[in-house]
Amino acid sequence: MMPRDPDFPAGSADLSQDRHMETRQHKKVFIKTFGCQMNVHDSARMRDLLASKAGYRSTEEPETADLILLNTCSVREKAKEKVFSELGRFRQIKARRPDVVIGVSGCVASQEGHAIIQRMPFVGLVFGPQTLHRLPAMISAYQQSGIPQVDTAFPTVEKFDNLPPARAEGPSASVTVMEGCNKSCSYCVVPHTRGREVSRGMEEVLTEIAALSEQGAREIVLLGQNVSGYRGTTQGGKTVDFATLLSEVAALPLVRRIRYVTSHPREFSRRLIDLYEKTPKLVDHLYLPAQHGSDRILFAMKRGYTALEYKSLIRRLRTIRPNLSVSSDFIVGYPGETDDDFSAMLRLITEVGHDNSFSFLYSPRPGTPAALLPIGIPLPVRRARLQQVQALIESHAHRISQSMCGTVQEILVEGQSAKDPALLQGRTENNRVVHFPGTLSATLPVGALVNVTITESARYALHGTLT
Repeated sequence: MMPRDPDFPAGSADLSQDRHMETRQHKKVFIKTFGCQMNVHDSARMRDLLASKAGYRSTEEPETADLILLNTCSVREKAKEKVFSELGRFRQIKARRPDVVIGVSGCVASQEGHAIIQRMPFVGLVFGPQTLHRLPAMISAYQQSGIPQVDTAFPTVEKFDNLPPARAEGPSASVTVMEGCNKSCSYCVVPHTRGREVSRGMEEVLTEIAALSEQGAREIVLLGQNVSGYRGTTQGGKTVDFATLLSEVAALPLVRRIRYVTSHPREFSRRLIDLYEKTPKLVDHLYLPAQHGSDRILFAMKRGYTALEYKSLIRRLRTIRPNLSVSSDFIVGYPGETDDDFSAMLRLITEVGHDNSFSFLYSPRPGTPAALLPIGIPLPVRRARLQQVQALIESHAHRISQSMCGTVQEILVEGQSAKDPALLQGRTENNRVVHFPGTLSATLPVGALVNVTITESARYALHGTLT
């Protein structure tokens, strides 16, 4: 509760209402996000919800916040421990300012539940990705009772009916189309923390995208743990697949680019492949996790495909889109990984030419079948393998960037460069930042698509000139 303003007289209903609004406007929330793009999007929705329903405004300084939230990831043990380390730091803020409310959301919250309160008794809120819409009510209940509030249920897609309308904050906007996962990958905790697959209705998704595009979003990123498994329904009750949804999104006139994450090779249908031939709004960039290149390890992971099937899928796509850039995830050091298995991973990466992929050491996750297996590989060996994978992928990314020099790329303008106000900044279809001379104007606004000739490839960005 904020202290009463002595300059504000009591007794007037109008003044009381004004004071109430001022109090609401001066509450601050700090949110730190770990993990995937879904978590980043969930954090943005929490900010919107707290602003519209409880009067919180965002701050980047936890020391000044009235509400501190950690939106967490439990895919790897290191990410989970970072959360508890961060909570240890926030314990000191709570000690100095007892009225501060501290909460944990996301996958660690779903996985740990009440155990978070037992380990960190000063935490007042624990809620999962599917119950973030209940956050204002949980805050109120905690402040009134002093009893920690824990809600890690999976209430299908109830949250989307209880969130404020999505807001576009730039030329690119993300939209969740489905949540959860029905796969049974032996190493993965996501089905336990995000629940089973639930898809939003197609018209609901299209309405949100249309609204975002009318606010200036020209690039739409469709989100889901397994977007290729999307099975939404129309208002008439018909079930539609992801390819149908993509076609409908592409038909929206203000949408100029379409991306999506994350898809699964096993559900990458022929219809989805064919869309790349007739849907130019689909960007020349695909994020398709392979996880490994050894058939023996892929089978142990229960991924449901072989390395050859993965490569064949990419080959078919590149027959349609020769310049398709492919990113992936790779797990190094899965239990029992031999030198031959690791060599197979390197071959897959080399043959596909993966670009800017994510690679990690295997991390046993509680409750998964793989967690019961002995890793059997010395840590120095695993670390050396990871460095080798990362160096190989980085060399591919550098080569791809170099090959773009001298080419004309379509750039989505994001705004003036933060480093040089004489330059504009935008992104290529394969998600590279490009800086080029220019100034925002009525004829060159944020969200414009312009042709830029790439003149230089630096470590973290490309440079070019308007064509």
